[in-house]
Amino acid sequence: VQLVESGGDSVQAGGSLRLSCEVSGITVSHYCMGWFRQLPGKQREWVSHIRSDVSRTKTYAPSVKDRFTISEDYAKNALYLQMNSLKPEDTGTYYCATGLASVRCPTTTSANWGQGTQVTVS
Repeated sequence: VQLVESGGDSVQAGGSLRLSCEVSGITVSHYCMGWFRQLPGKQREWVSHIRSDVSRTKTYAPSVKDRFTISEDYAKNALYLQMNSLKPEDTGTYYCATGLASVRCPTTTSANWGQGTQVTVS
């Protein structure tokens, strides 16, 4: 499994960014796919994921709900994170992740990880 994130940048508070994750080795539509982040001086935390079942239910951490949107493109086998109304406290490294098995959602201790992309909000 290979996950390659892109789209991180430096933006002003209130701005938007769209993170992308190119996925190879698995089919996105068959897996629970998620985004995590590591804020400065803190442990990696879950941001959002899409369930692997047919519902493809999307869930979000309370800190990003109503500001961030997770989505997929099956044709491109890619995962995205649209981030709006960005705040300085969103600054950190953002990681794309999959569960180690298709039915398992990624967790901070059990996942396939990308290399991360840096988001800086000032």
